[in-house]
Amino acid sequence: MVKQNTLLNLLADGQIQPNERKLLGTETAEKLRELILLEKLPAGMFIPERDIAEVLGISRTPMREALRILEMEGLIEYTSTRRSRVADPSTEELLQSMRVLSTLEALGGEIACSEATQNDLDRIIELNQIMLDKSESLSSIIFFKTDMEFHSSIIVASRNKPLIETHRTYNAKLWRARFLSSRRRCGRKTTLQQHQDITDALCNRNPLAISIGMRGHIETAMQNLERPNSDAEEA
Repeated sequence: MVKQNTLLNLLADGQIQPNERKLLGTETAEKLRELILLEKLPAGMFIPERDIAEVLGISRTPMREALRILEMEGLIEYTSTRRSRVADPSTEELLQSMRVLSTLEALGGEIACSEATQNDLDRIIELNQIMLDKSESLSSIIFFKTDMEFHSSIIVASRNKPLIETHRTYNAKLWRARFLSSRRRCGRKTTLQQHQDITDALCNRNPLAISIGMRGHIETAMQNLERPNSDAEEA
């Protein structure tokens, strides 16, 4: 088990840099989220809330807000004694949630085929091209963020507010699972081709093709989760 002072070492080493002004809860959550996704804060590790707040120069209020955000995303959980720690859901729990997500993304893609504006299409094409052109040079965390923006942009293009909100909430709980999948070297070529197929289907306004593409993409992520992590990229 990694010692809890590992987090304080990361803070002191500059991996979390306080701004000149006090950090807000959302900013703190973003920085802690990256450490969790990169497994520098491993699953099961308790979070020393008071120490983090002191190092970042923030009060306990934004610290609690940051942890609340991460709890909603499924990255942080609380014990019966209200101690916060990095969540460690089972593979089966993640797979069940991803089956639901595949349906949400397929539906969003279908609706987007009729509702997406040219500006929507241009942005989605741009994000796809960034991933194609820079798949070897982008860090795993930047590639992942681009990937997530690609998918969320398609959902937003559906103009369906209930679907957008449901997807945002549900997808946030699967960030870590999707990040672990995105780091698989062996699946990167497949991922890029699936992104291209999804982009083509959307631009051609083909709801059946995009539904198949979105579901297939999530199924690939599910398969990646079940593989050993020895083929994961460096951060």
